[in-house]
Amino acid sequence: MAYTTIDDPSEYFQTAIYSGNSSTLAVTSQGNAIIAPDWVWVKRRNSTSTHALVDSSRGRAKSLGSESSDAEYNTSDTAKDLISFDTNGFTVGPANQRNMNGNGDTFVAWQWKANGGTTSSNTDGSITTTVQANTTAGFSIVTYTGNATNGATIGHGLGAVPQVIIKKNRADNGTEWNVYHHSIGNTKSLFLNTTEAATTESAYNNTSPTSSIQTINGSGANNGDGDNMIAYFFTPIKGYSKFGSFIGNNSSDGAFVYLGFKPRWIMVKNTTQSHANHSWIIFDSARETNNEIDTFLEADTTAADVTSGRNEVDFLSNGFKARSSYGDFNGGSGHVFVYMAFAEHPFVSSKGVPTTAR
Repeated sequence: MAYTTIDDPSEYFQTAIYSGNSSTLAVTSQGNAIIAPDWVWVKRRNSTSTHALVDSSRGRAKSLGSESSDAEYNTSDTAKDLISFDTNGFTVGPANQRNMNGNGDTFVAWQWKANGGTTSSNTDGSITTTVQANTTAGFSIVTYTGNATNGATIGHGLGAVPQVIIKKNRADNGTEWNVYHHSIGNTKSLFLNTTEAATTESAYNNTSPTSSIQTINGSGANNGDGDNMIAYFFTPIKGYSKFGSFIGNNSSDGAFVYLGFKPRWIMVKNTTQSHANHSWIIFDSARETNNEIDTFLEADTTAADVTSGRNEVDFLSNGFKARSSYGDFNGGSGHVFVYMAFAEHPFVSSKGVPTTAR
C-alpha cells in the first residue's frame, strides 16, 4: 500500500492570506493546486472580529461564528460578505456583518474541498441527511433537521469511521458548538466556542460513530426538534490529515507529535482543565513561514492574531513539536491536548520518495 494517496494536499486544503479593499475581492487559490473550496473559514487578523464559517451546502449567504453560540446569520445582501464559491477560490464583497473584507484589514481563510457543492440525500441513519462528501480527503459536510429523539442516527457519507465531528444547531441561539474527538472517547464532549475542558455529558455523545452513521441524542446542540443542523465530519487520510492527542509537560522541550506529514494547519485544545487561557488555538504556516511559530488565532474568541514571542511550536517535515509552556498548547504537566492537523506535504510521496521540510 502506498504511503499516501494524496501527494499534493493543496488539492483538498489550503490556507490563503489576503488584504481587504471594501469592494469586490476575489481570493484565489494560493497552493500548488487550484481548488473550488466548499468550506471557507475566514478570520480578520489585525483586529477583533467574529469568525465567519461558510459552506457550499448551506450557501454563500449563511454564516456561523466559531466563537459564538448564536444562530446562523443569513444576509439578504447579495453584494456583501461571501458573494460566491469559485472554481479557483471564493469572492467577498464589502464587509457587512461577518468582517470578511474591511479596507486595509488583513485576513486568513482556511479552505476545505468537499464535492464541489454537489449534495446527495443519505438515508443510512434514522434521520435523512443531505451530504456533500469527499471520501478521498476524508471530509463531509452534513445538514439535517433535528427530531429531538434520543438514539437517532445520521449518515455522514465517508465510508470510514470519523474521528472528529464538529456540529452546530443553526437555528437556536444559545446552543454550543459540539465537538466529538475520538481521543477523549464517546462519553465526552468539547465545545468549539468555549474554553471548557472535556465534559462528560450523555446528552451530546455516548456512542462511537461507525463508517456510515453517528448516533445522537435529543439535545438541542445535536438534534433540536425541527431545527436545521450543520455537521463537519473528518476521518484521517495517511500523509494528509491526522487527529490525535498528546500530553503536555509545561516545558520548552515539549512533546513531539508524529503526523507523517509536514503540517500546514493545526488546531489544539487543552481537554483537562477549564481555564480562561485554554482556548482552541490555530497555527498555520501561511501567516508565519519560519520556525519557531508563535503567531496564532483562537477559534473561541474574536481576538486578533496573537504573536506571543514564546516560540510556541516547530512545524517539522513529519510532525510538530511543542516549544513553550503556554497553557493553551503545552502548559499543565500531564494535561491532555487534542489536535486536528492538515498537511502541507506528506513525509513520503505515493512513490516512496521522501520529501523535505521547507
